[in-house]
Amino acid sequence: MRALLYDIHGNLPALEAVLDDASDADEFLLGGDYATFGAWPVETVERLRELDDAEWIRGNVDRWLVDSSDVPNFMVELVERSREMIGEELGQELAALPESTTDGGTLYCHASPQSDMDSFYPEPHDTDAERLMGVEAERVVFGHTHLAFEREGPGGVHLVNPGSVGMPFGGDHRASYAVVHDDGRVEHRLVEYDWRASAAAVRERVGELPARRIELARFQVD
Repeated sequence: MRALLYDIHGNLPALEAVLDDASDADEFLLGGDYATFGAWPVETVERLRELDDAEWIRGNVDRWLVDSSDVPNFMVELVERSREMIGEELGQELAALPESTTDGGTLYCHASPQSDMDSFYPEPHDTDAERLMGVEAERVVFGHTHLAFEREGPGGVHLVNPGSVGMPFGGDHRASYAVVHDDGRVEHRLVEYDWRASAAAVRERVGELPARRIELARFQVD
């Protein structure tokens, strides 16, 4: 059984809760955005490195550790703070991870097969076909939006978003991940953890915006 962990964002308590819950998993697919904006960026990566059988891919904020070309203006200061906390060497390592990987009939990417920023919506959208252009996989697993869902896309492609371990959106504070059973069935899981303590630590060490996103469990916090 494979556990799908996406968008951890340096939230070590959430990760520990998920790993305890995923004790029945044989292997892990790590879907990017590991450290940035979290209070425990280095510790989170170190914990992930302890996993015996894990495959890593890169997320957009991992890329931002060395490439600021498309960082929104309102997040520049947060990215710079995360770079300081993570350090140049680890930042380079995370940014150098592969963009995607394929296993059997499943393609794993961060946001979509075409981009680490442009992702699928929970509801079908006219742009789905463009995002899947050239894809031959039967299933595409992705994250980025921090919203857990699965649905059928164009051509019958099974679209799966496991949600976010460290900064879930959609109004539910619980850490979100998914597992793929040996028969191919996807199971979404939600795990309780002390999100209030994580938000307080993020506010103190990183900044207000990521702290508020954890507190409200949503992207828009204005």
